[in-house]
Amino acid sequence: MNWEQLLSLKRFGDTNKRLRKEQDETRLGFEVDYDRIIFSSEFRGLQDKTQVIPLSKTDFVHTRLTHSLEVSVVGRSLGRKVGQLLLKKHPHLESVHGYTMNDFGAIVAAAALAHDIGNPPFGHSGEKAIGAYFKNGKGCKFKELLTEKEYQDLCDFEGNANGFKILTESREGRAGGLRLSYSTLGAFMKYPKESLPKKPTNHIVDKKYGFFQSEKEMFIDVASELGLSKRGNDYLSFQRHPLAFLVEAADDICYTIIDFEDGINLGLIEEEYALEYLINLVRGSIKTENYHALKTTEDRVSYLRALAIGRLINEAASLFMEHEEAILAGKFETALLEVSQYKAQIKDIIDISVKNVYRSKDVLNKEIAGYEILNQLLNAYGEMAFNYYKGHMSNYDNLLYNILPETVKLESDALYQNLLSVCLYISKLSDTNAMLLHQKLKGNIL
Repeated sequence: MNWEQLLSLKRFGDTNKRLRKEQDETRLGFEVDYDRIIFSSEFRGLQDKTQVIPLSKTDFVHTRLTHSLEVSVVGRSLGRKVGQLLLKKHPHLESVHGYTMNDFGAIVAAAALAHDIGNPPFGHSGEKAIGAYFKNGKGCKFKELLTEKEYQDLCDFEGNANGFKILTESREGRAGGLRLSYSTLGAFMKYPKESLPKKPTNHIVDKKYGFFQSEKEMFIDVASELGLSKRGNDYLSFQRHPLAFLVEAADDICYTIIDFEDGINLGLIEEEYALEYLINLVRGSIKTENYHALKTTEDRVSYLRALAIGRLINEAASLFMEHEEAILAGKFETALLEVSQYKAQIKDIIDISVKNVYRSKDVLNKEIAGYEILNQLLNAYGEMAFNYYKGHMSNYDNLLYNILPETVKLESDALYQNLLSVCLYISKLSDTNAMLLHQKLKGNIL
């Protein structure tokens, strides 16, 4: 892989090549990507979606929206830092092609901003709930009517693949979805493979999958334009865009440190016990006089959080440059922070968050409720999508169909597309709207 191709400004539908030196410096193509994402309705919907604590009533707990904004900020800093180092190593990128360090920051920031845009209501348990409907619930009857890969897409419903669909899916009047640059789409794709085979190797690319069969051709187009290296011939899989490692690192930094911060501020993790773990990560950087002047838990945690994020940004940038040649050759097979000198400290923090926050009774009880809500929605809409395909819609099916948004299109000859369409519709619901729709279907509210 080479940086000239990887930094492509191409968008869906382009017939002429976009050159970096011809870009308007007041509004660069990569920065347009950020704008299109932040003004999209799908991004706005993240303001009422779970990050860790479902349906929290407190102001300081993060939603998917605030989490995405923070990951984007970290990603921008990380991209700029790496961009500055890359331009020193490959000066022709600047002298011949006109790229700047801010281009790298803009690509990573935009991809990081969108990294959770495909997540359904109720966090990762929402993904599992959708998959369970097809794997073990009433949706298992569709198995014989779908290809193996189509069925696997649904059984392991994946927020990353759903995000790629949201960003690229054409609909009437909106060809190519948000029409982001292919560089941003490449950086967004952490798992550039299809759903089968499932985890064929321990390579980071094989951890999950990154596109549904419905977006297969678009995915191939993006991968080909960027010159992503193909990983074998047995199934469709490519090496990551190198900047996807930075998007992943920005996400890892934020959920490690900020989910931990939420746990402390909620009282789920004892302050004295927790602060010691953060201090272990930033030891040597703390200005003792400044730290002891802070009087509240929130301020002390905020101070240590800022130091921790800064340290891990520097660490991730250093690791990227250390392994840049292996990354370009497709020979780097793990997340950047997995080879960090701070791996043990990071693991300690995550372990406490898992025990005290992710598995707290409040979180688990709300996840159970979310599981049931999504299952009931899929029971209704999955059956309606199937009956539309069969041409035998009941009166109840027609009622459900008539209240769908105009953007949800069903077809009489494509069951897979119909099922994906209702999954996409449900995935875009906020936590609150999913609850309200569930209550309406039960007849509890009008």
